[in-house]
Amino acid sequence: MSKTRKVVMRNDAGQIWTEEQETPAPKPGQLLIEVHASMVSPGTELGGIKRRRENPRPATQQRPFGYTNAGVVIGKEGDCDEFEIGDRVAGMGGGYALHATYACVPHNLCAKIPDNVKDEEAASIHLAATALHAVQRGRIRIGENVVVAGLGIVGQLASQIAKIAGAYVIGLDQLPLRLDIAETAGIDLAINVSDTDPILIVQEFTNGYGMDCGIIAFGGDATSAFQQIRAMLKTAPDTHKMGRIVIVGGASITHGFAAGLGNVDVISAARTGPGYHDEDYEHGADYPPVFVPWPTQRNLELALRLMSEEKIKVHPLITDIAPIEQASEACEKLIQTPNEALGVIFTMK
Repeated sequence: MSKTRKVVMRNDAGQIWTEEQETPAPKPGQLLIEVHASMVSPGTELGGIKRRRENPRPATQQRPFGYTNAGVVIGKEGDCDEFEIGDRVAGMGGGYALHATYACVPHNLCAKIPDNVKDEEAASIHLAATALHAVQRGRIRIGENVVVAGLGIVGQLASQIAKIAGAYVIGLDQLPLRLDIAETAGIDLAINVSDTDPILIVQEFTNGYGMDCGIIAFGGDATSAFQQIRAMLKTAPDTHKMGRIVIVGGASITHGFAAGLGNVDVISAARTGPGYHDEDYEHGADYPPVFVPWPTQRNLELALRLMSEEKIKVHPLITDIAPIEQASEACEKLIQTPNEALGVIFTMK
């Protein structure tokens, strides 16, 4: 192990660069991972960069970033008995699973990678578990009709997982690249909302039933998407809308409730499931499975199993692979030309 690591940094002026720092030692309950690949989230990690550049804060405020990676366990501290030195693992968590050559990650935020899953695919684990939790929260069942608004990485994976659950899925976006990727990955219908009104397609797609569930998988103002999904949901004989809308992106929505919304369940899906941001859980405590059947680590394990079974397809989402030294240029592609990149992977060797 090297005494120093390469790590991707950003500051409040919107600048991104790679620098060398001292390699940290794991704290009790943490694994030290030699990272082989990490994935960038275009929304959560880079969505606010343009705003920061337009209204920059002092460039002295800087921090490492990244929250989903994959590699090999080379050290551990405390009670991490389910992992051994040499295990391939996927790790997650802001401040932990950094874009770095070495990372210290709490062991309950890690899961073993199946032999047939590549590091570049497993590096999506935080995003995959977020999508899985959103589908679980939406109570999506076989035969239902689901619409996903926003085909970023989480939206793409949520579409695939809804398909695994047995649903028929429409995806909505404005970027042709994302629509093409969704079609390659097997979505039932991908619609460019900049030139097509999806509301007009619903009756034919659902054989007259209407949509059962919608997922909003992007941040920012999502009022128009919310209204669009509401209009696509089932309509009861009393004219009220019925169904479920899951919000998994960091969206803001202004809409009336009660009679103004109908009998629609609005569901927030927070992150990867119970446990994330509970330091005791992250470092080894557990919740009673009878009460919390799907905590974060179990979602990680299931997401990797679905990748192993080729039910979740990460490969079509990966558009760029760049060495960590070129992280800044790779991020700029996502920021400046979002129709040219989606899944960007940093490699460490």
